[in-house]
Amino acid sequence: MKNLTKYFLVISVLFASSVFAASVLSPAKNAGIIGEQANGYIGLVKAASADVKALVKSVNSKRKARYKNIAISKKISINDVAKIGGKKAIEKTAAGNYIKRAGEGWSKK
Repeated sequence: MKNLTKYFLVISVLFASSVFAASVLSPAKNAGIIGEQANGYIGLVKAASADVKALVKSVNSKRKARYKNIAISKKISINDVAKIGGKKAIEKTAAGNYIKRAGEGWSKK
């Protein structure tokens, strides 16, 4: 039960700012240029402009910083936090957008 509570708190913190991120990422996701990955980060599905690459880099940098803070505060590894974030992001991905599950290639949800 203690771990379940810990993971719930991690997920709540991870997606506190997801509304803003979704509004910025949605156009690129809907165009099939970027997608959510099981590792907790955004990835390029296909060739992208410099602006989209910069957006991906920025979002991933912010996610990593957030994952690190959560990992430290909850005393779990950053990789575990990122995997939780990736699982949740894939669950929230809209049908028709791209996802990349662990050990797999890109596919439409």
